[in-house]
Amino acid sequence: MPSANTRTFTLFDPQSPFRNAAGIFVLTTLFYFIGAQLRLVESLSMFWPLNGVMAGLFARYAYLNRLHYYAVSYIAMLLYDLITTNWGITSLGINLSNMVFIVIVALLVQRDKRLKNTTPDPVNALRLFNYCLLAALLCALVGAAVSGGVDSRDFWPLVADWFSEQFSTGVLIVPCMLTITWPRFNRAMRADHLMPVVVLIVSVVASVAIGGAGALAFPMPALIWCAVRYSLPATCLLTFVTGAVEITLVGNAIITIVATTPITTPMMFSARLGIATMAICPVMVSVSMAAINSLIRQVSLRADYDYLTQVYSRSGLYEALKNSEGKRSSPRLTVMLLDIDYFKSINDNYGHECGDTVLAAFARKVQETVGNEGLVARMGGEEFAVVVNSASAERGYALAERIRTTVEQHPFEWRGQSLFLTVSIGLGSGKSEPSQLTDVFNRLMTEADDYLYRSKKAGRNRTSARMTEIKTAEQNATATEQL
Repeated sequence: MPSANTRTFTLFDPQSPFRNAAGIFVLTTLFYFIGAQLRLVESLSMFWPLNGVMAGLFARYAYLNRLHYYAVSYIAMLLYDLITTNWGITSLGINLSNMVFIVIVALLVQRDKRLKNTTPDPVNALRLFNYCLLAALLCALVGAAVSGGVDSRDFWPLVADWFSEQFSTGVLIVPCMLTITWPRFNRAMRADHLMPVVVLIVSVVASVAIGGAGALAFPMPALIWCAVRYSLPATCLLTFVTGAVEITLVGNAIITIVATTPITTPMMFSARLGIATMAICPVMVSVSMAAINSLIRQVSLRADYDYLTQVYSRSGLYEALKNSEGKRSSPRLTVMLLDIDYFKSINDNYGHECGDTVLAAFARKVQETVGNEGLVARMGGEEFAVVVNSASAERGYALAERIRTTVEQHPFEWRGQSLFLTVSIGLGSGKSEPSQLTDVFNRLMTEADDYLYRSKKAGRNRTSARMTEIKTAEQNATATEQL
C-alpha cells in the first residue's frame, strides 16, 4: 500500500530478533495499559486497541510471524494481569482469546500477501472486514467461555459484548496499522485542503449536540470526502480516530443514543457494529481511489512512452513539451529528426525480432548521448525525434553530430553478430517562445523533416540543417572570390 517513495513505519528489523521481541513486549504492555484504563466497572473495556494494533503489526511484517514472537506478546499480557489484577488462572484464558484474534487476522492477511493480493482495492478492504468479523467471533467465544462458562446465563450477552468490541476496534485499527507511514507535511498546503477535516470535526460535534441513533452516521459524508481528497493512510487514520471518539462518547453517554434510558449492553452492541460498518465505507472508497489513480498512471505511462523503446511516444513528447511551457530559460529550441539508414534491410535479413532489438538498443544509445540535455521520442517506425534547449544553433548541430558518430561507431549485437548502423539527421532550430512551445516545435519539426530528406538525398549518414547551407554558401562565395 505505501508507495515506493514514502518513508514507511520501521519499528522492527528482520535482522534483530532481540529488538523485535523487546518492541513487541513494550507495545503489548503499552496498549494493554491503554485498554485497561478504558475498562468499565465489572465489564469489558469500552475500547480495546491492543488486539487490533498487534494483529496489524504481525500482519504487516511477515518476519514477525514466528511462534516465539507471539509467545512474547502473550507473556506480556499475562505479566500485566499478574501485576495489576487478581484474575489468577482466568487470565490465561482471557489473554488466549486476545491471541486468537491477533493470530487469525495476522495469518489471513499474510496468506493474502503470499497469494499476491497486495494491490489495494475494494475487494481487499471487504476481505479485511470479514477477517476481523471471523476473528472477533472466535475471540468472543473463547473469552466468554473462560470468563463465565458456556452454561452461564450471561454467556451469550458476554459473547455479544466481547464480539462487538473486538470487531469494531479491529475494523478501525487494523487498516490503519497496515497503511501507517511517517507523516509528510506540504508547506504549500492550502486552507481548502483542510476543509474535509474541519467538516469531520463539525459533524462529530453535531453528533453530540443532536444525539439519537442516527447521530453516529453524521461523520460519514465527511469521511467519504476525506477518502476522496487524502491518501489511504490518512483516510484510515481519520476513520480510526473518528470511530474511537464516537465509541468513547457513546460509552460515556455523551452521545445519547436513547435519551430516556441509560446506555445498555444491547445498545452498545448496536452502536459498535454501526460504527464498524460505517468505518469500512471510507476505507473502501479510499482504496477505490488508489486503484483508479494507479490505473490512470499506468494508462498515462503507456500513452506517453513507447512500449518497445521506452522513450517518449509522439503524444508523450507533446505532453512533455506542454508541461514545460513557461518553465524554460534557454533562448533557442533545436528539433532533430533521426532516421536509421536502410533499416528495412535489417528486418528482411535478420527478422523483425532483430529489428525490434536494434530499435530498442538504438533508442538507449541516443538517450545516453542526449542525457539531460533534451527529450527523445519515437515518432514511428525507425524515425526518432530529439528536442533540446540550445543556446545556439551550433550547439544543437554539434549534439546531432555527436549522436550520428556515436551510432556509427557502436556495434549492435544480435545472436553473436555485430551490426553497425548509420543514421540520417535533419535539424530545425529557432527562437523558442515559452508560452507557444508546441507551436514552435511543430514549425521546427517541419523544417527538420525537410532537412532529413536532404540528408537522405545527399547519401545518408549525415546531418543537414539551415546553418550547413549558410556555411556551404559562404564557402562557395569565398572560393569564387579567390578565383
